[in-house]
Parts: sequence; structure tokens; C-alpha cells
Amino acid sequence: MSSAPSFKRLPRAVREQQMLDAAVKVFSRRGYHAASMDEIAEDAGISKPMVYAYLGTKEELFVACLQREGTRMTEAIAGAAAPELPADERLWRGLRAFFGFVGAHRDGWAVLYRQARGEQPFAGELAAMRARLVEVVAGMLDHALRAEGREIPGTELEVVAYALVGASESLADWLADHPEADPERTATRMMNVAWLGADQLLNGVTWHPSAG
Repeated sequence: MSSAPSFKRLPRAVREQQMLDAAVKVFSRRGYHAASMDEIAEDAGISKPMVYAYLGTKEELFVACLQREGTRMTEAIAGAAAPELPADERLWRGLRAFFGFVGAHRDGWAVLYRQARGEQPFAGELAAMRARLVEVVAGMLDHALRAEGREIPGTELEVVAYALVGASESLADWLADHPEADPERTATRMMNVAWLGADQLLNGVTWHPSAG
């Protein structure tokens, strides 16, 4: 275990990130209920009282992990695509950033998607993060379409964004369980599934059931 004095000499932000890194690993491995603050402190190389002093209770620590991983993921997606790119290129780059994040942060994804989803009050945090991600995706599509002189109703954009996010989350969960899988190849598969339909929908082509 690292000595407390050497840990204390680190900048506060670095100390907090070190504790969050340890917490994400333990929560991913154990789940929220089975994870212990003792194990998190040991993994971080510090004392349990220091974890409480910096990041609060286990619930507060878990929320901090959710917020950090969610912010990292959203920022990676939002920063991947330049606004002047066409819609398909922006979506492709966003998907590549998303699956790249999951491939590089499998523990973080497990905490976000698996541990938080069925636990209150964490499910609310996850829903809020998903809503922000949908907003980012819808904004990317809307900006690209407007640049091409096209516009579709906001509800249609939101529906497309929710569908893309939901399908991408399911495939990302598969990727997290297959470390041998290539994130970029996974992004390509998702792009082939999503864009062939999304492109037509965004161009006003829709399917209708046959009469009768």
C-alpha cells in the first residue's frame, strides 16, 4: 500500500481520480451492493477514512463514478465529429468514438450500463446521462442536415437518436464481454445496420404496413 504522505503530496484532482479509478474497478467486479469501501481503499492504496473524506459515502462515490464515466463517454462522442462533416461521416465518427470508449474502459461501461441500470437512485442518473447522449446525437444529425439544406421535425430526430443510442448500447454491452472484438470493426457493423435505415428516414422515406 502507498504511504499516506506520498499520496497527500499529489494534487487533489489526481488523488480523486486515483480513488475513482479504484472504485470503478471494484464496482465493476463486485457490483454496488457487494463492493466494500475497504476493498476500494486497498485498491487505491490509501486508507478508508481518506476515501470517505474525499468522496463521501459509498452511494456518493458510486454516483461520482457514474458521472465521471458518463461525462468521459459523452465528451468523446461530441468531440469526435467536426460540425462541417456530412451526416454519415459525423455519425460514423461518433460511433467509432463510442465503441472506442467502451473498448478502452470496459469497467467503466459495466458500472454505467450494468450496475446502475437496476438500482435506485442510480437508474435516474443513468436515464439523465442517456438523455444527454440522445441530445448530442440528435444535435449532430440536425446540424449536418441543416448544412445540406434539409430539415426534419424535432420528434423524428429524437426518435432516430433514441433508436441509434439504444441499439449502440446493446452492441456495446456485447463488445464489453468480448475483449477480442475490435471496437472499430464493431462501430462499422453498427454503422451498416443504422445508417442504411436512418439515411432513408432522414430523407423522408418511410415504411407503411400494407392495407388489410
